[in-house]
Amino acid sequence: MSTRKISLTAALFIIIYIVQEAFVTQLQIAGGGFSLFLIFALLWAALSSPNVGALTGFVAGFLIDLSQSTAGAFGQWTLVLVLVGFGISYLGLGYENVRLNPFTITFLVSVSVLAARILYLLLSLLLGSNVGSFASIITSLLLGLLWSAAVVPIAMPVVARVFDFINDTRLRL
Repeated sequence: MSTRKISLTAALFIIIYIVQEAFVTQLQIAGGGFSLFLIFALLWAALSSPNVGALTGFVAGFLIDLSQSTAGAFGQWTLVLVLVGFGISYLGLGYENVRLNPFTITFLVSVSVLAARILYLLLSLLLGSNVGSFASIITSLLLGLLWSAAVVPIAMPVVARVFDFINDTRLRL
């Protein structure tokens, strides 16, 4: 990876993280809303190779762990996003249909956001954290899935164009 790619990608991740922390977390949205940074990171991983997907998950998880709004143990989001980032990039690696079909990538990213939240919840339970009632968990997961499914199609063309610009590729979404 060249210095240009690393610099531009790191700057982009930090900018999206700052937008998430400064603006999106301040919105009062039903069901807890959505994480723009998580959606961005998983879209980026879906467009990448498995190695880059795992690295994307590591960096995104580390930044989410640094967030003041995260209540879990430090490193928990990092572990979750390394696994989910690798998984989503592995699923989309060999199949051009996944990368070229907007519906498929929307479904894949939305389900990956749900999988990340469920894995985070399970790790929280293993670590002995109080996670709330069953009804509130199910409501939060379902509304988070709906918000992700609504935000991914809006963010996808922008992320794909920036990904193409930084990596000098021409993916069509």
